Amino acid sequence: MKRVLVLSLLVLITFSFSFCKSEKKKDVENEYKVEAKKSRFPFSLESAKNEINFIAYKTTDKVPVGGQFKKVDIITGGEGNSIKEAIHNTDFSIPVSSLFTKNTSRDYKIKKFFFGIMDNTKLLSGKLVIENDSIGSASIKMNGVTEKVPFTYTIEATTFSMKATMDITKWNAVEALNSLNTVCRDLHKGEDGVSKTWSDVALNIKSTF
Repeated sequence: MKRVLVLSLLVLITFSFSFCKSEKKKDVENEYKVEAKKSRFPFSLESAKNEINFIAYKTTDKVPVGGQFKKVDIITGGEGNSIKEAIHNTDFSIPVSSLFTKNTSRDYKIKKFFFGIMDNTKLLSGKLVIENDSIGSASIKMNGVTEKVPFTYTIEATTFSMKATMDITKWNAVEALNSLNTVCRDLHKGEDGVSKTWSDVALNIKSTF
């Protein structure tokens, strides 16, 4: 009888310990979920609709060729109590593989003969800085070089729009530009018979929160 009593007591203690341990684990999980919920901001680039459009130019008549990057990854920042806070000090990266110009042959050539011969440029990375109510800058790394690109911006309702122009030569990309022009020589010829690929690229980026 004494032995049965001892065994019953041990079972009861073990069950109580397991129950407490389980409850403690649930409490920790619930606490973590509450903290994660509190850390959310009303404006987040991660969940915004981001459109990264660009325009390059060909021929001596400077014919525009449009394209876009279909993906952007937010590395740090990208959240805030206002749109400006969400944009300011955001670190981002853009996979070159997400380039899209509605022409698969053109996409292949740009990826292989332009970005493909650059130094470690599977990604374009950078940081956005808001300077005042209409001007900012983006530090963009490409071909192993980081350069600052000034931009202008507007905020209308929940949409942030920025415009900028990149001069590819500032990223030591003349070789890459010549490589692309060589493979696209006939396609980049104008009525004058001259094949030309311009070094300036216009950026038009929108984020709708």
